[in-house]
Amino acid sequence: MSPLTARDIILAPVVTEKSVGQIGEKKYTFRVAKDANKIQIAKAVEEIFGVKVKKVNTIKMRGRLRRMGRSEGYTPSWKKAVVTLTEDSKTIEFFDGLF
Repeated sequence: MSPLTARDIILAPVVTEKSVGQIGEKKYTFRVAKDANKIQIAKAVEEIFGVKVKKVNTIKMRGRLRRMGRSEGYTPSWKKAVVTLTEDSKTIEFFDGLF
């Protein structure tokens, strides 16, 4: 199996009311690959966005039970990462357009 690239690790930004509120504190939330660790996530964010990462917090999100009529099933589980940037680091321009 080939090693993960930065684009394979960072899958998508998570845009919720809470995550957008944390942008002022230089905390950005991403959906990441399930097998990526904190060091790989930090290096990927630094490579893609050109910023300095202070710390990374990861959370495993369980799939939710969903029903459609009589049948029911679970949505896929996924991994979320909250990346905190250093104080002297620039912001991520992708999130600046959300306001």
